[in-house]
Amino acid sequence: MYRFLLSRQWVILTLIGLVLIPTMIELGFWQLHRHQHRVAQNTLIAKNLRAKPVPVTELTSPGHSVPSADYWRRVTATGTFDTAHEVVVRRRTSADERIGFHILTPLVLADGRAVLINRGWIPTAADQKAFPSVPPAPKGTVTVTGRLKADETTKASGIKDLAGLPPRQIMLISSAQQAKALGRTVLGGYLEQTAPEPAGSSPELIPDPDHDSIGSHMAYAVQWWLFTASVPVGWVILVRREKRDREAAAAQTAPEPAPANA
Repeated sequence: MYRFLLSRQWVILTLIGLVLIPTMIELGFWQLHRHQHRVAQNTLIAKNLRAKPVPVTELTSPGHSVPSADYWRRVTATGTFDTAHEVVVRRRTSADERIGFHILTPLVLADGRAVLINRGWIPTAADQKAFPSVPPAPKGTVTVTGRLKADETTKASGIKDLAGLPPRQIMLISSAQQAKALGRTVLGGYLEQTAPEPAGSSPELIPDPDHDSIGSHMAYAVQWWLFTASVPVGWVILVRREKRDREAAAAQTAPEPAPANA
């Protein structure tokens, strides 16, 4: 009664099940790895945000690529803001998801080198081709505390570095690009300013990265593995149902026995 498993329909159904099982197992491990990455990232963020601030020159230098282990490290930089070379970064969102700009201002250190400071977020102006009204940076010598970040790239951020933008507007924060515009040496990466607080709360300082939530990746992993287990179970149920239906059909079509002679 199991010869029906050799039929075209059942062969195709069985092959589909055999393909689905390893695929869903792999999808489960993919979600598990995403969960593990998120947990590790949260641990790193929390650790670096708790660390005592150190001078920015201890962690980065001209042309330096900030490693992931140093992301969000708290650093300090002392110098004067070069507002003449200030630019804005387009299509950036505030803490409540409003679209606007980030203000990127070079801070010139005592040795003449500069470090890029992301001073925070401002709303988009009515005329996006014009340079927006930017809250003034503090004058004179100032000490900035911030979170160290790596230079942005299209590959890492998904943001295209568009050409033909209005003057003093950029898409990605790149110390190498800004070094060319400034005509001076720039330290690798940049700082997200956390102190001092700007006057009038403008620009809006960028909040700490989320390092509490872990998302639903672990739940999705378990879900995929449950789906995996359901494939063979479902296949067995279907086979038994098919066998039962065929036996019932065979019993209905079987000829009745001839009556015995009186």
